[in-house]
Amino acid sequence: MKHRWIRWVPAVVVPAAIAAGAIVVPLAAGAADLPVKTPEDVVRLVAASDTKTFSGTVEQSSELGLPDVSGLSGGGSASSSSSDEQSELELLTGDHTAKVYVDGATKQRVQVLDQLAERDAVRDGSEVWLYDSKGQSATHVTLPARSESGGGAATPTPLATTPQALAEKLIAAADPTTKVTLAAASSVAGRDAYTLVLTPRTDATLVGSVRIAVDGATGIPLQVQVFARGASAPAFEAGFTTFSTDRPDASVFAFTPPKGAKVTEQPAGDHPKPQVPGEGWASIVTLPAGSAPASLTSDPLFAQLTTSVDGGRALSTSLVSVFVTSDGRVLAGAVPVSALQAAAQ
Repeated sequence: MKHRWIRWVPAVVVPAAIAAGAIVVPLAAGAADLPVKTPEDVVRLVAASDTKTFSGTVEQSSELGLPDVSGLSGGGSASSSSSDEQSELELLTGDHTAKVYVDGATKQRVQVLDQLAERDAVRDGSEVWLYDSKGQSATHVTLPARSESGGGAATPTPLATTPQALAEKLIAAADPTTKVTLAAASSVAGRDAYTLVLTPRTDATLVGSVRIAVDGATGIPLQVQVFARGASAPAFEAGFTTFSTDRPDASVFAFTPPKGAKVTEQPAGDHPKPQVPGEGWASIVTLPAGSAPASLTSDPLFAQLTTSVDGGRALSTSLVSVFVTSDGRVLAGAVPVSALQAAAQ
């Protein structure tokens, strides 16, 4: 299960492959209950947020132009991975719901609610658990001391794909490849929010724009929407539908594998460091040979959702492309497959 906690793939690829940029628009008006701020002010609001405890429900949806594969895998599939496990590739289509709980940097829990099943990522101090109820499998990782304060962990934290984490990555990557403006304020999970709009300055990317709703009271990003070029509806969206700043009960972070679950102990080692050729929105994440997990490439859905191209197999969507080379390298970015093929040469 070392590589199986691959969740919400578009949400991971997009911020890793693109860089948000220079703030160029002057004063913008706020909503009725929000003071007027500039884009710079809203970015500073996110950076200065001191809200360390919160919880809520996150809804994620992907409209990437892929077929619905929910009925093509699982118990009836001849997949070489466990027939009891929901295919990772199913998470590229349809809608998904997660419960999020945060109490500082070292107490976090994300529960992804599948149909009649649940997937959990739980961190309590140095202890991290990844659990799949459908497969009755759990992975346990003990983080090194340098990770206990919340930084430097080689193992991804449970919050890696929440609206807050995704938005902060995009905002922190500011450079001149993007203009950032403010759209009309909105209401997300019943809270007034500023709306940052990130627009690429290049046509080399599949991304048309990114909209980030920032809670006016706490500075926490509540929603991220990524639009494909020329599209009027988001190709990927993750946002809170309920949100509370109350401290979650400590019991939420105490996890014990259910009786009968298969437990795997995984060392907290470094993950392959990606190379990132290209600039800004045309950036491409490149992982070395062996990075593509066998459980992914051997899944029959991998063959159904990818196309054989020169040099390997490619997954092409309206928003991101992924290229798995014949020698096992993985390239991904918010660019056409042809750009990935060129980068693989």
